Amino acid sequence: MKKERIVTRKWGDRRKGKTDWARVDALTDEDIDKAVADDPDWAEFKDIDWSDAVLVIPAKKKAISIRVDEDVLDFFKKEGDGYQRRINAVLRSYMQQKAKPKKRA
Repeated sequence: MKKERIVTRKWGDRRKGKTDWARVDALTDEDIDKAVADDPDWAEFKDIDWSDAVLVIPAKKKAISIRVDEDVLDFFKKEGDGYQRRINAVLRSYMQQKAKPKKRA
């Protein structure tokens, strides 16, 4: 695929894309198989047996409103996109640690 055909957008950007869907719809299975075979990024995956692949659907998220200290939020945000996912991971780790049975001395 040529670089000039790739369009990067930020989440929530609702502008109409430049994808030629008629061209995509016109592709045959053979066209797609050839494009995949010619893709150098696919080379390391071509010999994998995908027949036993299992679809894993991520856990459903629940939107909430939460108040956190500004410096805590800034800490997670400065690491870039995905800060909510990282906050969730920290909370999950805390939850899992608290759920472990206590060791007795």
